[in-house]
Amino acid sequence: MNYELSPLSEADREAVVAIFNYFIERSFAAYPDEPVTEAFFDRITAACQGYPAVVVKTEPGEVVGFGFLRAFLPANTLQRTAEIAYFLRPEHTGKGVGRRMLAEFTEAARQLGVDNLVAGVSSLNEQSLRFHERAGFERCGTFHAVGHKFGRDFDIVYFQKKI
Repeated sequence: MNYELSPLSEADREAVVAIFNYFIERSFAAYPDEPVTEAFFDRITAACQGYPAVVVKTEPGEVVGFGFLRAFLPANTLQRTAEIAYFLRPEHTGKGVGRRMLAEFTEAARQLGVDNLVAGVSSLNEQSLRFHERAGFERCGTFHAVGHKFGRDFDIVYFQKKI
């Protein structure tokens, strides 16, 4: 199957919210335990102002994922670091789409003067932990038992990649 990465737009609002809610309801990839409303889309677009945000579409144009970069922290002295996040429906993983999004975000980050990417991943999201390790991210810290969902505590593992 062919996939297209295109800039996040207002037309993607409903699909992006549905994908995020999919992960809220079924996994530890999204931290909330209650579905989000369409206002979540506005929070994403505000958070990644000045940074790239994309949707992943199949050849027929179905949105099956999204991702974005955003400021790690708002201090000007930390502008060289950006946080990356991506969500891809499970049936579309393992096909190189995540690596492709990472490559696109890495190139865009370099053009923005960013030379550090960070990612926060639930300790119970094994697939994402493996993805980041295989993609050259290094584990750089763990916040222990900071989350609780589905009756289980989880850590947040932080990864960093110098680009």
